[in-house]
Amino acid sequence: MVNSKISTPKFKLLTFNFQLPTPKHKLPNLLLLFCIFFLFQLSTSNSQLLYAQEAKSPIVVNGDTVEYSADQKQVTAAGNVVVIYKGAKLTCDKLTVNTQTKDAEAQGNVKLEDERGIIKGEKVIYNFQNKTGLIINANFQANPYFGRATEIKKVSDNEFVAYGGYATTCSYDRPHFKIKSKKIDFYPQDKVRIGGNAFYLGDVPLVYLPQYQHNFKEPFMHVRLTPGVKKDWGPYMLTAWRYVLTDNISGRIYLDYRNKLGLAEGFGANYKSQNFGRGDFKYYYTHEEPKRQEANQPSEFQRYFIRWRHKWDIDERTNVTSEYYKIVDSKRMLLGSDYNVLKDYFPREYEKDSQPLSYILGHHSFIHSSIDAIIQKRTNRWYEQLEKLPEVKYALPSLRLGDTPFYFENNTQAANFNYKYAVPSPSTSDINVTRFDMFNKFSLPMRAAFLNLTPFVGARETFYDKDINNASVSPRSIFYTGMDASTKFYRIFNVKSNILGLDINGLRHIITPTLSYAYNHKPSVSSRDLKQIDALDSIDTTNTVAIELSNKLQTKRKGNTVDLADLRITTGYDFYRVDPQTGNKSGGNLSDFLLDLELLPYAWMRIDADATYKPQGDYFSEVNYDINFIFAKERSIGIGQRYQRKGGKELTFNTDWRLNPKWKLTVYERYEFIGNEERRRGLKEQQYTVSRDLHCWTMDFAYNIKQDEGHTIWFIFRLKAFPEAQFDFNQSYHAPKSGTQS
Repeated sequence: MVNSKISTPKFKLLTFNFQLPTPKHKLPNLLLLFCIFFLFQLSTSNSQLLYAQEAKSPIVVNGDTVEYSADQKQVTAAGNVVVIYKGAKLTCDKLTVNTQTKDAEAQGNVKLEDERGIIKGEKVIYNFQNKTGLIINANFQANPYFGRATEIKKVSDNEFVAYGGYATTCSYDRPHFKIKSKKIDFYPQDKVRIGGNAFYLGDVPLVYLPQYQHNFKEPFMHVRLTPGVKKDWGPYMLTAWRYVLTDNISGRIYLDYRNKLGLAEGFGANYKSQNFGRGDFKYYYTHEEPKRQEANQPSEFQRYFIRWRHKWDIDERTNVTSEYYKIVDSKRMLLGSDYNVLKDYFPREYEKDSQPLSYILGHHSFIHSSIDAIIQKRTNRWYEQLEKLPEVKYALPSLRLGDTPFYFENNTQAANFNYKYAVPSPSTSDINVTRFDMFNKFSLPMRAAFLNLTPFVGARETFYDKDINNASVSPRSIFYTGMDASTKFYRIFNVKSNILGLDINGLRHIITPTLSYAYNHKPSVSSRDLKQIDALDSIDTTNTVAIELSNKLQTKRKGNTVDLADLRITTGYDFYRVDPQTGNKSGGNLSDFLLDLELLPYAWMRIDADATYKPQGDYFSEVNYDINFIFAKERSIGIGQRYQRKGGKELTFNTDWRLNPKWKLTVYERYEFIGNEERRRGLKEQQYTVSRDLHCWTMDFAYNIKQDEGHTIWFIFRLKAFPEAQFDFNQSYHAPKSGTQS
């Protein structure tokens, strides 16, 4: 290999790398040395220009045969040609490049690649300076997409256009699926835009797509199809079409068909702006016309909901958040609370929030404190909700007072509350009250010998506009005092053992006891005389101690500290208890013991357990544990048990096991040991899932049996490039009759 730098005033800085293994080369060694010497002399006569341009990136050419023409400012290379320029790499069988214009023409097994993707073709016309060009009979890769085209035009460093080809996420020469189009616009690592497309499964066209655009920064597909059969719906087809209007506005259009209920439609929009924040809007409407209806039941129902959410970060310390939900459901109003359009059509959203709130919340942070203001209004009369019209809260966390050892804390709030009962309850049952509350607390953290102590005193003043009888009421005053105490003890045991493979290299036992004492003096106004809005209104006399004891066992493994065991026991003691109805005091008692245990004997094994012990009855009311074995990635087994006294006793088992690179098995089972009138003994739920790697897809076949609901089979196809997107094929069978075993 011979490397030689050649520079002229016209083509700036150029680098050639030559291989001269045999006398067959067109450029003999003597002539090559003469050219190098001549160009070197020419460059030294223009040394100032050379040094000014040395910062420019050179073109590096490697090849079996390289010829240079000083008159034409052209380099010709053949055989194993490799060209590198500004991070772009081109390989081919034959190359011609103009050193002045940086124009190049490559032929034979051409491959052009950089950090944004790879393009291969028969012939390439390319400009290294601006990274533009034309590729004939090409295929391309711009993760996660692959494709072919009769011609690819590289418009700029950030865009290329493919004509007469297809795009797919399957890397096979004959892909499992593809989107064919006359024109495909690619913006590597940003987005892809295709117009006038046809979706193919193999070589079979399935559906026409007038427009497709995908943002690589978003993991979602633009088309989602969910066919299936459901008892209440019959055969159905759910579709969601994702659209992109601008870089700041995108969303989905919904068009669904349910055989037993009819059509439903809707749309969603996600938006963002530089000056007013971001948000999303969703509207879904259905005019149900059930094919079967009970006697005296309406033949149609109007059901829809509107959701709007917005977040605006005004500056680093100020933001506004708002949500609005409007639900209209004539089916619920006429047939009862068993029906809910959100639950029936969007169960996942319903599980997250069964009674969504409508509100506007503003927040501002000061240097040491913050203030929040919220307006919360009920928008759905069949929800039982609390209105805040408005509520303002000011919070000053524990702040040191100058150079003194004292700390001060303040929480102040003012609100007008309306507690609205659900229709058909009359409005006269609603609760309305205006409340102003201020809580001040002084604390003095200190250390006494081995103890960390924090004594405190506090006072709360609360003003109400009316009492429980709507009469005027005096301000309520409450005095607080108490102290937090904690310490830590530890001992190191010089133990080194590998018994049972535990790999113990020393043991450290840490004991952390914590005790918190709190006393609230009797309020000047009893909670029995106040309207109850939240926990603040029910405060009464308390005199309690909270106790926690933590035991932790640690060792060293490969130079790192790891926890072998962690046991926490928590309880409390009430010195006396006040009946909220009568105000009578009763004797002291010990509260429940809460036990929480974590064991990690091995890196592949974890045990979590918790229990509740009631000292008054001397029994455990609840015991739960989970044992997980993680042998490798996608190879795990878990066993768990749930126990409630005079309640259920369940055993759960799950395994996630990769059989080989193509197949994976997942099993989940839940068994009930105790049967009664409410629960049947036996397997409550079984689910078996087989996953198959289909190269660019992953297919899940699942079979589920629930004791009270019946059998369900479904298929889920996921694109590996977009695992969040899926096509579901779902089939539900009849539920078993009462008294039968699934």
